[in-house]
Amino acid sequence: MTIELCPLEPADRETFIHDLQESFAVALVETYGEQAADLIPRHEIEASLDACGAESFHIMANGQKAGGVVLIIDRATRHNKLELLFINPAVHSKGLGLQTWKLIEATYPDTLVWETITPYFEKRNIHFYVNKCGFCIVEFFNPRHRAEECTDMTVPGKDYYFRFAKRMMG
Repeated sequence: MTIELCPLEPADRETFIHDLQESFAVALVETYGEQAADLIPRHEIEASLDACGAESFHIMANGQKAGGVVLIIDRATRHNKLELLFINPAVHSKGLGLQTWKLIEATYPDTLVWETITPYFEKRNIHFYVNKCGFCIVEFFNPRHRAEECTDMTVPGKDYYFRFAKRMMG
């Protein structure tokens, strides 16, 4: 399957946000049942899309939208963040996530460190980042050790998550 990263156009923003929330809801619903709130509230997604250094893309698989990614690129420090990555549930388990990650690494070869986070209940994500992509768990956030940016605790499991880092050859 051919994977491409196509820059997110302003006209695609609403669909991107909807698709991302729908994708992230799958594990939340599997773990906790139906929820009134989204795992990632709209304002958090918009903050990522609008952040300094944000680069947002549709993930295209053989010319079809298969997901999306938001990266925060810091060209000065070369410490970059994988803010959001989602693959549409209809195409899970086809290797698209790993192909996408390899393409991201190839697109940003000057990166020294990549960082990302994921909730503890997202077992697929933990497996993906550690076992497939080579990230290491470097911090565990919980009610006794909270991250500054973690303010919305209305969603179950949102107060327990991991921070991952991957050191690159640079």
